Amino acid sequence: MFNAKTRAIVVVGAQWGDEGKGKLVDVMAERADWVVRYQGGANAGHTVHIGDHSTVLHQVPSGILHPGVRCAIGNGVVLDPETLFVEVDELVRDGVDVAGRLYVSDRAHLVMPYHKLVDKESSASKAIGTTGRGIGPCYEDKIARRGVRVLDLKHPVRLRALVEKGTEHANHILAGFGSEKRASVEHTLDALQALSARLLALSEDVGLAIHHALKSGAAVLFEGAQGSLLDVDHGTYPFVTSSNTTAGGAATGVGVSPRALDECIGVVKAYTTRVGSGPLPTEYDEVMGEKVRTLGNEYGATTGRPRRCGWFDAVVVRYAVRVNGLSALAVTKLDVLDTLEKIGLCTGYEIDGQLVTEFPGDLADLEHITPHYEWFDGWLTSTADARTLDALPAKARAYLDRIEALVESPIRYVSVGTRRDQIIGL
Repeated sequence: MFNAKTRAIVVVGAQWGDEGKGKLVDVMAERADWVVRYQGGANAGHTVHIGDHSTVLHQVPSGILHPGVRCAIGNGVVLDPETLFVEVDELVRDGVDVAGRLYVSDRAHLVMPYHKLVDKESSASKAIGTTGRGIGPCYEDKIARRGVRVLDLKHPVRLRALVEKGTEHANHILAGFGSEKRASVEHTLDALQALSARLLALSEDVGLAIHHALKSGAAVLFEGAQGSLLDVDHGTYPFVTSSNTTAGGAATGVGVSPRALDECIGVVKAYTTRVGSGPLPTEYDEVMGEKVRTLGNEYGATTGRPRRCGWFDAVVVRYAVRVNGLSALAVTKLDVLDTLEKIGLCTGYEIDGQLVTEFPGDLADLEHITPHYEWFDGWLTSTADARTLDALPAKARAYLDRIEALVESPIRYVSVGTRRDQIIGL
């Protein structure tokens, strides 16, 4: 947690996303001055449960639910302005005071209507399992230097030129798909015009603002989306997202020095899930998968898609510890395992008769692995009311101790339910 020497903390997912980052950020934000999103887009679904009410945040940082905490969307995020204001208006209707607390980087790229159209018509996107929200096409335009940034809204001539260029490219792609649909320059400009004033009112040099905040001693949480194994460079490529989800993305996605980051906490489930296609070495069989999916309500907060489920994979998490430089872990959804008689923990993979304990980068290797498991007796009692480590069943503590040893990172938090108060801080 924050102290005199630790003022900048990064929170990342250490599996394939959906680990419960939103809840941890919400809990930690109580002592933060700023919470900043640094990558991804509206494909995130960070769910926070307070009492009987649930809030799903897609682009607004999870700290918004704490009065007085300032929230910012960094330049590394591809921003969907239309759904951003839908989200903001819903927060206001729920009684959340957003005024003067939400900032958007003027360097953030905008998801355009033609990005969504290309994404939805793309068979490649469907095969990889994207959310169809235009995230990938927007990042592609960013890298190709034809993207539209928030600050471009201040320059109508330049904005039109960029939209014309982006529309022409999108329509070329759509024609290549064999799609009859086409993007419209005027439709896009009209959509931007309707939101421009409101968006520019939030625009800020977020990197500079966070730099000054840290220099003044403020406590800043850097909130990531998706998970480390979905990182475009370090994940299970090509079944990945379009940004750097690992801790290095926090510096570039906000505009601060890597040296400004004091600590990185990785969030993991007590088991493993992923959405869409791609490797999941410890995936359950159909019967167990459906059981855990039901127990854990494993359906996407953004898409509603059922998540694939499997045993905890220590090889994956140890890899995430290494590439992120994790200082600690937060284990979520321990309570989902409360009724299981036997619990598996993957300690390594057998590939072509050889035991491997480091995560391979080649998907061909992952297609031919046999996971090696250690098996634990289930604790068969509810953990939902535990608020200290000592209050957990001995068998649950033994399971957590073994995870710590295998992944080589201490566990600092354990979540035992969906509510904000159902968490153990170790």
